[in-house]
Amino acid sequence: MAAVDFDLRFTYVLAGWEGTAHDATVLADALARERGLQVPEGKFYLVDAGYGAKPGFLPPFRAVRYHLNEWGNNPVQNEKELFNLRHSSLRVTVERAFGSLKRRFKILDDAKPFFLFPVQVDIVIACCILHNYALSQGTDEFIMPEVTWTTQPVRTQRQQASDHRATIDRRQQIATQMWVDRQAMYGN
Repeated sequence: MAAVDFDLRFTYVLAGWEGTAHDATVLADALARERGLQVPEGKFYLVDAGYGAKPGFLPPFRAVRYHLNEWGNNPVQNEKELFNLRHSSLRVTVERAFGSLKRRFKILDDAKPFFLFPVQVDIVIACCILHNYALSQGTDEFIMPEVTWTTQPVRTQRQQASDHRATIDRRQQIATQMWVDRQAMYGN
């Protein structure tokens, strides 16, 4: 699992999980780690549907057109389609970051593992670090200082359900505002 910014830099990498592990399980591990994934206050990550809606993570709407090739010449019909279209467009950044990483380090694209698993994990992390260095040619300002990290308290199922509902509502608010803005701009 990895998080990338719009400059194609990896801001968080969790290597070592099997490819068959469910996205939500890997995310839960990343969030639970002492120095794990942190969502900056007031921000969120765009994630695919496998992660589900939770505070700090916005998946696309389910059962609504999403992938760019599904649009063709058909214009968006409502706020959920508009949200998904823009979500999909932004996720292209993630694909570009991974594509660039794999082109830069061919060892990552090789299906035959020549190294022990712990070494493979280290190679992935090292390649991401070198990728960031190659992009920035300087200090990586995207690593948050340790003093800003906070531990997340254990949440009850009721609190988790409330957080889920709040995230779903927030996603709908964003989609509705996008739609209103689009309608105002194009007069449709």
